[in-house]
Amino acid sequence: MRSKTGLFKNLNPTVTIASKVLVIGFVLFCGVMAEQAGAIFQDVSTAVLNNVKWFYLGLVSTVLFFLLYLMVSRFGHIRLGQDDEKPAFNLFSWISMMFSGGMGIGLIFWSVAEPMLHYSENPFTQGMSDESASMAMRLAFFHWGLHPWATFIIVALALAYFSYRKGLPLTLRSILYPFIGERIYGPIGHVIDILTVAITALGVSNSLGMGVIQMNSGLNNVFRLDISIGVQLTMIGVIMFFAIASVMSGVGRGIRRLSEWNMILSIIIVVIVMAIGPTRYILNTLLESTGDYGNNLIGMSLWSDANGDTGWQNWWTAFYWPWWMLWAPFVGMFIARISRGRTIRELIGGALIVPTLVTFLWMSVFGGSALFVEQEARHSHQKAISEELISPDTAFEGGPILQATQEETTLALFTLFDALDSGLMGTILSILAVLLLATYFITSADSGTLVLCMLDSAGNSEPPQAIRVLWGVIIACIAGALLYAGGLETIQTASIIAGFPIALFILMMTISLHRTLRREPIAAAMLPPQVRPDDEEIDHTSGRLDEPKRSSMQN
Repeated sequence: MRSKTGLFKNLNPTVTIASKVLVIGFVLFCGVMAEQAGAIFQDVSTAVLNNVKWFYLGLVSTVLFFLLYLMVSRFGHIRLGQDDEKPAFNLFSWISMMFSGGMGIGLIFWSVAEPMLHYSENPFTQGMSDESASMAMRLAFFHWGLHPWATFIIVALALAYFSYRKGLPLTLRSILYPFIGERIYGPIGHVIDILTVAITALGVSNSLGMGVIQMNSGLNNVFRLDISIGVQLTMIGVIMFFAIASVMSGVGRGIRRLSEWNMILSIIIVVIVMAIGPTRYILNTLLESTGDYGNNLIGMSLWSDANGDTGWQNWWTAFYWPWWMLWAPFVGMFIARISRGRTIRELIGGALIVPTLVTFLWMSVFGGSALFVEQEARHSHQKAISEELISPDTAFEGGPILQATQEETTLALFTLFDALDSGLMGTILSILAVLLLATYFITSADSGTLVLCMLDSAGNSEPPQAIRVLWGVIIACIAGALLYAGGLETIQTASIIAGFPIALFILMMTISLHRTLRREPIAAAMLPPQVRPDDEEIDHTSGRLDEPKRSSMQN
């Protein structure tokens, strides 16, 4: 499976070469024929969302409730490694790396922009009202809460279990072992890893390209730096330089330290906003929205707009779910890489529940503050009408944050800071936000690069340094080329299409994981004797799969 000598030493040459050819070919197509490719992908993605929305909604909800079941079941105490193995990282480092590699970047902007857009318009309430403010937070919690993390954790759990518990490679192909056995080392396994590499590379590159556009907007807002392709390409180069340096230093040093810095800086920004913002409103919003989310979780999870079919869900929920699934192989593999030695209960509880609660806090602080500003603007408008200062026919078009969000979503956060404090503190918050954006982009890029290198090296958790540098350069070049040629939106549209085969794979890994867990001797021993599996069906060892045991798993 690995080349022993030459240029491809310790690498899988089939995956290494084929994945790069596929990625470069696709990028050239999207860059040279951006308009035609965009039209094709738009038509296909619309057809996919219209026809298989029910599958996306049902699958993600099923995965979530399956994980919650595993957490509280007899399988929860199974360790992802040897029975006496200790976790590789402490709790703070582990959660910091998960959050940085998962969705830290998106939350910085969408924690303000998404509640604003839902506040303005949603299919459940009248826009720009008290009811729409509550609904805005419920929808934002839903789209960034348990469901997206469930898609990441199912991949992480399956990979960690089959690799650390069963001795298989830390790649997506290993999840199919219960179905196809040794054939995972052949063409089927190669195809899976090649597609995983291609999807991950394009996803990381697209996020890097879109991210520097957002950072450029922030720097323009704070320092009046020109918004130009030259500035954005320079930013890509700088970010990838630090990302390569981080990934070369390894998970235990560069990635861990940057992730911890991200978490500390995030806490500082949250504390400042809590101090200068509407503290009472934020805390009330956090409590009320969390309860509202819990009360409506099942209904929101299964709502498909069957009668109205307004199209709103295709723009939001049904768009988000395949987008999160597209990121699941990359984020899941990274979480698996840092979760060795933890139990299934620890992984699900720590990687599903804790990040969700952190997300709720972040959303409440920033989204809640923005809603407070907007509500105050609406009340002022109503007061002006009642005092006959303006005509009753004068429509309320939103406060400063909503108007900025509708103009350009990247301005939402910085407009909030200006609204909270138009002086020195607002400027400091904007500078800290730009710095946090940069470090989050670096950690996303270096964790993505590490995953790509692991896939090229057949699951080796410490891939060769040369391939780390190569992938870092390739990602930077792809992002720059797409940015220059205008192909970023084309890649984003194509990503929704790629979410469908990943959804099928997530369904298979859920079945594969449950099937194999039932044969675990520790879990089987907790059953009454009359309902335990037959002795020959139980895997009595937790170490590397030898040939007889592999055959038994295949049956």
